[in-house]
Amino acid sequence: MQVVAKRLPDWLARSTGVLASVLIATGAVAQGFPSRAVTIVVPFTVGTGVDIIGRSVGQKLAERWGQAVVVDNKAGASGTVGGSIVARATPDGHTLLLTSNAFLMTTLLTKTTPFDPMRDFEPISYMGSAWLMVVANPGTKLESIADLIRTAKAQPGGLAYASTGTGTPQHMAVEMFKNLTGTNLLHVPYKGTAPAVTDLISGQVQLMFLPVHVSLPHVKAGRMRALAVASPDRHPTAPDVPTLKELGVPGAEVVVWYGLLAPKGTPRDTVARIVADYRAVAALPDVKQSAASQGIDLVSTTPTEFAAFMENELVRWPKVIREGGIKAD
Repeated sequence: MQVVAKRLPDWLARSTGVLASVLIATGAVAQGFPSRAVTIVVPFTVGTGVDIIGRSVGQKLAERWGQAVVVDNKAGASGTVGGSIVARATPDGHTLLLTSNAFLMTTLLTKTTPFDPMRDFEPISYMGSAWLMVVANPGTKLESIADLIRTAKAQPGGLAYASTGTGTPQHMAVEMFKNLTGTNLLHVPYKGTAPAVTDLISGQVQLMFLPVHVSLPHVKAGRMRALAVASPDRHPTAPDVPTLKELGVPGAEVVVWYGLLAPKGTPRDTVARIVADYRAVAALPDVKQSAASQGIDLVSTTPTEFAAFMENELVRWPKVIREGGIKAD
């Protein structure tokens, strides 16, 4: 637990002891919930980090609730499609949203998002995080972050990087890196992880910021070259890969985070029941190990802490968007 807390945002490291007292303070257990199958909408494709969490946690929740828990992948528009479905759902706890940073970032890029992340949802819990790794195609001459910065400055726009879509954490991480290093890299957005990884491996693009659990198998197989991790400390699954901070780029730490939300107006006692049961599931050794094997740190927080975290995220990214001239596709 200490290793996890060290690598997570400070507020998460303090949340474990707070959660129990908050749940006790509510003094409520949802009556009649769940009365039927619960649907967890995952607004991204099968096999992504958020999908992995949804399936492992959903199975355990189903066992506790005695009701089926269905993970429904509704990918599209950087999480907007799935988010819209849940925002319009009946607020009774039977339809939940398990999403990532892209859910918030998309709302900062466009004024036409059909929901407000803070107004239209009830935060339940920050669920986990996956740090990003800077990877390059092994056919390039990029063997270090110093090589990357030097080449990018010598050839502005000459290096292309892939992302899983405009406004996704993978995209915003590189834009932050560009701002901090004064470099110019060409953005090539894809509709999901799979096509971006395919083109990185084939050499159509030169580099990418990719979650550790996705990139590491390719690095070990020689299909990608690891240059750095964008985490505060070295990642336990890749201890030989230095951090960006170690390599002279402090402040570039970016995590892909995952969280659980319900439609606005979901009864407080139902939210408390979901929080308590998720916390119990997240503490199970097999669930934590399953997530850890994928490079994902599984945690639990109070709804209030998760809401505060989202509000901080909405403040953090507008400057990066403005300085990078980032616009929605």
